[in-house]
Amino acid sequence: MPRHTPVRFHPIGIIHTRATKDEVREGKRELISTIEIYPRFIAGLKGIDGYSHFFVISYLNQLRPDQKDVLRVRPRRFLRDGLSLKELPLVGVFALNSPSRPNPIGLTQVEVLHRRGRRILVKGLDFFDGTPVLDIKPYHPDYKVQSARVPIWSSRLELRSKRARRRKRE
Repeated sequence: MPRHTPVRFHPIGIIHTRATKDEVREGKRELISTIEIYPRFIAGLKGIDGYSHFFVISYLNQLRPDQKDVLRVRPRRFLRDGLSLKELPLVGVFALNSPSRPNPIGLTQVEVLHRRGRRILVKGLDFFDGTPVLDIKPYHPDYKVQSARVPIWSSRLELRSKRARRRKRE
């Protein structure tokens, strides 16, 4: 059996947002947040001005005990569209963007609005207030995927979700 190397992370900053936990959970892409970089890491910000988007990597420190060490979940985000829990397939966490995972690490792409010193104002961050930031990485146009594919179960669920949203509006 391979030996495991201890893994240690040191947060480079923290998230500040006025959004409630419910607003964050709803995944509203227009939410505005601030990433505060700790003074010790401010030199790492040199050269970032001008990027329109970042990836923000965080430690999901506010998970409930039942969300930790989970390997299979239902894609619960479809519940808000009117689908029932029994309609949702039980799939592995690596097939979803669920916060429930073996390692509570979050990844989100955000739009950079502006930076003032060690504070970066961003749009689209779906992390709670007080979430530790492990890293930020700039987005490059090379990352764009021309022909992304998703599993059939996911495509069908998205279609059912769109229909349910349409029915709710009518």
